[in-house]
Amino acid sequence: MTSVRRFSSGTLRRAAGRAATGLGAAGVVSLAYAAGYERTAYTLRRLVVPALAEGASSLRILHISDLHITPNQRGKLAWISDLARLMPDLVALTGDVLSHPDSDEPTLAALSSMFGFPGVFVPGNNDYFVPTLKSPHHYFSSKDDAMPKGPPLNWAAFAKTLAADSGWIDLTNYRTVMHVAGRRIDVRGVDDARLGRDDVPSVLGPRDDADADVDLKLGLSHTPEPRVLDAYTADGVALTLSGHTHGGQIRVPFAGALVTNCGIDRARVRGLSRYETGGRTSWLHVSAGLGTSPFAPIRFACRPEATLISLTAAA
Repeated sequence: MTSVRRFSSGTLRRAAGRAATGLGAAGVVSLAYAAGYERTAYTLRRLVVPALAEGASSLRILHISDLHITPNQRGKLAWISDLARLMPDLVALTGDVLSHPDSDEPTLAALSSMFGFPGVFVPGNNDYFVPTLKSPHHYFSSKDDAMPKGPPLNWAAFAKTLAADSGWIDLTNYRTVMHVAGRRIDVRGVDDARLGRDDVPSVLGPRDDADADVDLKLGLSHTPEPRVLDAYTADGVALTLSGHTHGGQIRVPFAGALVTNCGIDRARVRGLSRYETGGRTSWLHVSAGLGTSPFAPIRFACRPEATLISLTAAA
């Protein structure tokens, strides 16, 4: 005869209490790791992408995004400054650079080590307003209001100074052809699509100075909204660089990012992927970025990053 072991209600309550205590302790440890270590565990990633025209020699792009600088972030500022040692052919900065009214000078000082290299940049949604405290449900809500509520930041003045000091090209709803390390690059960028400030049609279509003997068609968009990616890909852009998502910022093992904070699917929230629309394909690189909002200073299973992309000729 099979015996059945019975537990008293007191025993069950004690077991449940121990389990809850264990989960609580694990949560505290995870939070301490995410806030105390991982959010400042800056990481350089390296990729090889076959996106150049046939026969073109290799080209190295340093992609940095979502710096979210506040004046006291000495470790982050020093790490950014040290990226100059990589000697990239081109620096691409894809927005959300500032997070404080007094961020301009320390940010320019950190980036100045790279001013000897050609560069391009676009703004992000958080470059226009000081961050404010938001409830976490904001990122899961289908009724999310994209417009920030904080005091305005003077991005226009910062962008003007950055372009003047560095020689980098402000690609805010702008397109041009650059000569970089002996290669011709058709580059275009848009203002932030999250805020609806993008003017995609203005950077599309044939150009006499862009369609002949171009080694690369490169697009920048802070937020990787599908409508921008669709338009870029249809126009022949070979590689689009974006940020905004923070890679999900908090990633669950075996599940990945829980949110993207834009229209892109979770599978493309971080790193390199192939993007297809209308029978055409392109490469998309979404940087997990280097910072966070001052009101959510945590990262879990998603280290802050910059990426050195080595472009090679397409097969």
